[in-house]
Amino acid sequence: MGGAGHPGPVPFRDPTLGAARVRGFVSLPAGNQQRGRPHKTPAQLLQLLVRIVRRWFPDREFLFAGDAGYGSRETASLARSQTGKVDVISKFPANANLYEPPPPYTGHGRPRVKGKKLPSPREVVAQAQPTRRNVGWYGGGRRYVDIVSGTGHWHKAGQRLVEVRWVYVQDRTGTHREEYFYSTDATMTPQAIMEEYTGRWSLETTFEEARPYLGLESTRGRCARTVLRAEPCLLGLYSVVALMYWLLSPEDQQQGCVEWVGKRSVTFSDAITAVRRWLWTNWVFPQAGHAEAFAKVPETFRQFLLYALAPAA
Repeated sequence: MGGAGHPGPVPFRDPTLGAARVRGFVSLPAGNQQRGRPHKTPAQLLQLLVRIVRRWFPDREFLFAGDAGYGSRETASLARSQTGKVDVISKFPANANLYEPPPPYTGHGRPRVKGKKLPSPREVVAQAQPTRRNVGWYGGGRRYVDIVSGTGHWHKAGQRLVEVRWVYVQDRTGTHREEYFYSTDATMTPQAIMEEYTGRWSLETTFEEARPYLGLESTRGRCARTVLRAEPCLLGLYSVVALMYWLLSPEDQQQGCVEWVGKRSVTFSDAITAVRRWLWTNWVFPQAGHAEAFAKVPETFRQFLLYALAPAA
């Protein structure tokens, strides 16, 4: 899930909120309080979006993959309540409280809300023998990882149990970093959970590429209406560039591409450079009446100008 939507810090105005003041600004929760509206965390905003999407498409099934800021215990509980129509994959705390399901009610006393306490994922990993797998990785590559997995019912006081499958992953090819993941679909295989999570990497790269090349998050918007106008337009422009590049001829697509060791596919900088060159040559110059004058420039110098200016425009 991306993070380019909230309006950011609110200018400090109310002296009664002085405890929340940092360098002339109040924090986002204090700003919401100042405006008379409840503060919502990223996870709470995601839960609201999940409910909206479910209302729009009641017959479809959804799988949401997001980082720890979105895949909270409450988000998992919401997914569990959607009768198999929504599942969540996210990061998982290594010390999560896991239990067996409660035993059947005997008719005497208060019904139990949880069963026997299970070892935490960290405790299980310390005693287990990992299984090595070759899995799909970020950016479309593959890596060897050590995997340990288990199931349990995630518990939080005052809330219903949520059955999850948790997965411990240690990268054995690159960084050797250790991470924990979970899925509210306990029938998923550990490899499927890992690959569904890494498959969301295109979202991260979209935001990363849109910042330097399209100016995403550079408008300094201070109100919700500014953000709601600018950000969707810039992200929509990203899709327009990708579509226009796909429609170009193979010759036009290769114009201005930069090669380096290890590069396996087209980058967004390649795409936007090729689209700019095509627009200038076939649309901007003819529309402005400069096509004939530009054609008189020597071919070598003309290509030099296009090569130098298109990436920097």
